[in-house]
Amino acid sequence: MSEPALHDAVKIGIVSISDRASSGVYEDKGLPALKEWLGKALKNPVEFEARLIPDEQAGISAALVELVDAGCSLVLTTGGTGPALRDVTPEATLAVADKEMPGFGEQMRQISLSFVPTAILSRQVAVIRGSSLIINLPGQPKAIAETLEGLKDANGQQKVNGIFAAVPYCIDLIGGPYLETHDEVCKAFRPKSAIRAPRTA
Repeated sequence: MSEPALHDAVKIGIVSISDRASSGVYEDKGLPALKEWLGKALKNPVEFEARLIPDEQAGISAALVELVDAGCSLVLTTGGTGPALRDVTPEATLAVADKEMPGFGEQMRQISLSFVPTAILSRQVAVIRGSSLIINLPGQPKAIAETLEGLKDANGQQKVNGIFAAVPYCIDLIGGPYLETHDEVCKAFRPKSAIRAPRTA
């Protein structure tokens, strides 16, 4: 008889959107970066549903719907959020939304502005579709980690919260699994009334 799981299993969709990477011109770095960060941050066992697709609005929307329908409570995209003509990830994401969650995009741009003035050119959005949270992340692995994790000082103290601190409670509110994080990577915030007692084996 198997031991009971200490944490809820979670299915997460990860989507890298790039014409050149999807056609094999260069190696995709978005999907490995997402897997690495989530693997470090979450205590939950994770099943990843990964997609590497070109910058085509209809195809992006279709992939997001497919991942939500497959039971992914969280879907993270990387790439295609700038002002270039081929950057259509936000439009594709908004097209499948039930609700928009503008705070995520606002905070990502605020974090990135600490590093580069061109952060104001990014158009990342976050939405809810059904019982799933979909978030557009930046395209570069370093920026992915920074926006998820936030900014820390030389002593490791949090200076600016990353967006992932709010993700577990958001997923609670839309009926998803209870996500638990490793505090040293990203301390999830919940109101006291929403915190569950730790499970024991």
